[in-house]
Amino acid sequence: MRTLDAAQTAAALPYGALVKALLQMFERERLGEAHASPRTCVQLAGGGVMLLMPAAGRRFAALKTVTVHAANAELGLPVVQGDVTLMDAATGTRLLAMDGNVLTARRTAALSLAGAARAGRTEARRMLLIGAGVQARAHAEAFAEVWGVRQMKIQARTPEHAETLARHMRSRGVDAQAIDDPTTAVEEADLIVAATNSQEPVVPPGVRPDATLIAVGAYRPDMAEVPPELVRRCAVFVDTLEGARNEAGDLIRAGVDWAAVQAFRDASPASPGRPVLLKTVGHALWDLAAAQLAHEGQG
Repeated sequence: MRTLDAAQTAAALPYGALVKALLQMFERERLGEAHASPRTCVQLAGGGVMLLMPAAGRRFAALKTVTVHAANAELGLPVVQGDVTLMDAATGTRLLAMDGNVLTARRTAALSLAGAARAGRTEARRMLLIGAGVQARAHAEAFAEVWGVRQMKIQARTPEHAETLARHMRSRGVDAQAIDDPTTAVEEADLIVAATNSQEPVVPPGVRPDATLIAVGAYRPDMAEVPPELVRRCAVFVDTLEGARNEAGDLIRAGVDWAAVQAFRDASPASPGRPVLLKTVGHALWDLAAAQLAHEGQG
């Protein structure tokens, strides 16, 4: 079994190819050729938790293992640690081990791009990014690389973090600027990405009717990045309906009509005249798609 470190994992998952792999996985899911079991949570010593996320297709299976230990911050250790193992579905032979944190960051950003494509959105000129952490950086890089976004404004709770990310994106040829207040920027942007851990909405409601809004930070039913009145204005797309019903606080708080919410695997492009909201909560099939892509790229 080959093991990829963080840098090797990133190199094995170029965004363009990863978007294509995810689109293919949507189709396999739709046809019943790939499936995933519910996430398993195991309590660990010291208040830690271990999460197990398995998925399988006809040729390959994958298992992502994530541990979360909040107290590690005081010890100078990572709070979240993860790895993904790919195996042959027919024999169980272990084929590849990858850095789980890097894989998750890159496949989440690629998932936003793939979901946008299913919603009929494939380009933008002005991006507003709310957040400056790992997911924010991955989305900034992915949309600059795949959509060619060259104007970006970044707002974060800690201004220094926003400026650090803006400086990084400027080094990649993007006209990126850290800002203090997103209210004006949201009215100008045709792409808005929220990637925060906020429990209360952070996206101002004045979004353009042609905007694409992506919310990836809120991962519990008591968290929301998008205000309910804005959610109700949007055509809503999700990575999985089951996961969104249980975890997408943005949508739960807005009381969405679930019959009108489209899952990526079955989605038809949105009609013009209203914003598109993409809400993702994660799924083991997306990890399988990424791990399979990395394995096939190893030659």
